[in-house]
This record gives sequence, structure tokens and C-alpha cells, in this order.
Amino acid sequence: MDFLKKHYEKLILGLVLVGLAGAAGYLPIKVNADRQAAEQERTTLTQPKVKELTNLDLSLPDSALKRVAAATALDFSSPNKVFNPMPWQKAADGQIIPGTKVGPSAAVVTNLNALYLRLTLDSVSVTDGGCRYVIGVQKEAAANAAQRAKKQTYASLNTKSDVFTLVEVKGKAEDPTQLVLELNDTGERVGISKEKGFSRADGYTVDLRYEPEKKVWTGKRVGAAVSFNGEEYNIVAINQNEIVLSAKSNQKKWTIKANPNAGS
Repeated sequence: MDFLKKHYEKLILGLVLVGLAGAAGYLPIKVNADRQAAEQERTTLTQPKVKELTNLDLSLPDSALKRVAAATALDFSSPNKVFNPMPWQKAADGQIIPGTKVGPSAAVVTNLNALYLRLTLDSVSVTDGGCRYVIGVQKEAAANAAQRAKKQTYASLNTKSDVFTLVEVKGKAEDPTQLVLELNDTGERVGISKEKGFSRADGYTVDLRYEPEKKVWTGKRVGAAVSFNGEEYNIVAINQNEIVLSAKSNQKKWTIKANPNAGS
């Protein structure tokens, strides 16, 4: 006990020195460990492990691209009431009705009849000067009614009439099997004989029905006038599929399609 009392300061100092020596020895180890931890953290942050990408789901953008590539048809015509509102008109009796039920749009083509150019070989006349051929000509589509009846004209080889030119005689001159005619308006060559003539549709007549006023027109030609709901119109064109009307008041054109079932 006396020893401890005499030397306890030295013992304490020795313990402190031992502690300091241990701390001094541990300090490099701690610094090195902290340095490694910091380096590991830096590596983790700057060079992270990236997971391999999986297959991307591109169905949504693919469908969007397909919709963009596909043309979109927008109908701004008659079914669309925003961009093409329905017109209303006053009928002859004063009643307000939809425009589709009055005027040319309510007219119906019930029938179309073709008007033909007809050419026939009627007879052969033999004279001292040669053979002359009597050819019947009928122009059903002529504007002048007097020109629509059949007329006969004499033709010789290479002579030109107002309708055709006789360019060839097949068979015997006095008894031909066929005459070849060249039409003046189209240059087309056609054949006629005593047994078989030639015909070509040069126009049409039209039959119309207008239900709102119970009107019916038959056999109307180009240039004829009709009236709907107090407005007059001229027929300016007729073909096998439609007719075209022109309003006398403002020259507005209206097309009426042929309806093959309208006459029933």
C-alpha cells in the first residue's frame, strides 16, 4: 500500500501514456478506414451500378403514330348541321318547310328517253352518171321541231352532206352489201345496209315529278322551262344519269340525279 501511495502519480501517468499510445496507434487505422469508406461512397455515387434495361412498352406511342398516319375523313356536307345548317324556305301556300322538301331538290326524275340520230339506206338509184344512194336521216334531238322528221338525201361516193360523207361502197355498186359513212361531227366511220341502219343517242327527254305541288312534266328537252314553288328554271343539260337546271332569277345551277325507281 505504501508503494501505491508513493507512486500512484507515476501509475496514472503510465496509464495515460499507454492510452495515448493506443490512441496514436489507432488513429492511422481509423483514418484509413474513413478514407476507404469515403472512397467507396464516392465510387457508389459516381459509378453506380445500372440495371440492364428491359424491353420498353411502345404500344401507346405506336398506336398514336398509327392514328396520325391514318387519314381522317371529315364530312362537312349535308349531314353536318353545324357547318352546313339546313335551309328553310317558304312554300307557295306560305308554310315554312325544310329546303330539301321544296324547289329543285324536291323534284324527281321519273324517266329519261334517248333521242337518236338515225341513218338508213332506203334505196339505190342507178343513172347514166353512176349510182346514187338514198339515205334516210332523222335527227330526233334537233332543237327545231321541223328538223326532227326523217328526211332523205342523195349521196354519191366521196360526197359530203351536212351529216356524213360516203367514203366506201362494199359489194356491187348497184346492190351494195354495206355503205361506209364518216360522220362529220366525230369523224367516226359507221356502216349501214338495207337490212341494218345506224343509230346514236344525241340527247334525251326527261319526265319530272314535283310532289309538293303535284306537278308532272313529260318529254321535256334541253331549253324547256319548269317551275317549282313559284321560281322558274331552265333545263340546260340532260344525260343518261342526271339533268341540270338553271334558275332564271340568279342562274344558280341545280343537278337532279336520275332515279330509276321513281316512276313506279
